[in-house]
Amino acid sequence: MINTEKYLSTFFKGTKDPSLDAMEYFMNHFEWCCDKLKIIHIAGTNGKGSCLETMTNILVKQGYKVGKFLSPHLIKYNERISINNIPISDEELSELIEELQPLVAKYNMEHNVNITLFELETTMAFVYFYRKNVDFVVLETGLGGIYDCTNIITKPLVSIITSIGYDHMHLLGDTLPKIAYQKAGIIKENSNTVFFMQEPEVNKVFEEKCKKERNNLYLIKQSQINNYHYDNCFQYFDFEDYKNIEVLLKGKKQINNTTLCIKTAEILNKLGFLISREAIYEGIKTVVHKARMETLLDSPKIIYDGAHNTSAMENFLNSIGMYYKNYKRTYIVSILTSKDHEKMIEILSKDKEARFIFTSGNDETRYNSKSTLLDCFKKFRTNEACAMELEEAIKMIFSEKQSEKEATFIIGSFYVYGDILQFIKKYK
Repeated sequence: MINTEKYLSTFFKGTKDPSLDAMEYFMNHFEWCCDKLKIIHIAGTNGKGSCLETMTNILVKQGYKVGKFLSPHLIKYNERISINNIPISDEELSELIEELQPLVAKYNMEHNVNITLFELETTMAFVYFYRKNVDFVVLETGLGGIYDCTNIITKPLVSIITSIGYDHMHLLGDTLPKIAYQKAGIIKENSNTVFFMQEPEVNKVFEEKCKKERNNLYLIKQSQINNYHYDNCFQYFDFEDYKNIEVLLKGKKQINNTTLCIKTAEILNKLGFLISREAIYEGIKTVVHKARMETLLDSPKIIYDGAHNTSAMENFLNSIGMYYKNYKRTYIVSILTSKDHEKMIEILSKDKEARFIFTSGNDETRYNSKSTLLDCFKKFRTNEACAMELEEAIKMIFSEKQSEKEATFIIGSFYVYGDILQFIKKYK
């Protein structure tokens, strides 16, 4: 059996010149299996993962067999491709890679730019889901929309567009309308699109694209959400004729994401797929989204949130204000070099009561150095901050005697999640 991790490590993990050539090459070989699947396609700056998990959970609660494709994985690569939340097995993954290996080699020999990791894994997901005869596939874009690998599909049942914010600006554009234009690439002819209204210039991008594609656009307004309140367990709200919806995920932005999924379920019902109100309520109430305000340990209290861009940081601080404003807070921060670390730190520094520990993540070639982050922080604040290695920071938290009203938050990146779990296991 092929050494999966070793083989996958040879692939370029970033993006390349905008093109779907490689995906067309693969889909031609596999008889365009992607267009034989019933797909809910999700794009946006923040909220993709939450919508992906919520929509999958609703469909699973209804009894459907649901393929889910996401990135990045948190601990093991197999998490990226799953059916009913059960990841593809090592054996199945290895078999797919062995099948694709000669195709990859042929393409690379005939082209100047090699197959990327995301092109390979997107192909594996489509082939796997088709052969497993799933009822639905819920998938999120990796980056942007127009030239994202997942956008090789031409017949989605529904396209979900989550919030539009500033991220990957060197690739997607430096204004919200430009970024929205890229995300709108997943809107297809004679299909359906769901979007939560934002700034008028952003809304206009999606309205014009849907009109051009004769696509049914469902715009959700803030005014449609009523009777919002929350406690330590759930958030509650009414939406249209859905009363007292219970949302397990934390943070007020999750209410917007939840309405996108409710509207998508209604569209699927119109298309002839049964999704009961009970499945919708239960799917929303029980969804789990790892690494998003996830409590990893209760004593000492350690919470992980993968906020990795400016709007996600703002959402994170909003959640802090909702749930942890009376706690003594420590932030352990790691930020990739590809992110706008200065703006992210400026936002974080607004919490003047928190203690900050900056780290170099788990890969010095991919993360900003701890000294870079600390120096940046000092532009905004002059106290309660230090720099140390990630493991050293976790070890220190365990060495301190913390009260019930203290909490440590690991933030800035998804890619240190597995390391944090190992450090917690080692020191607790």
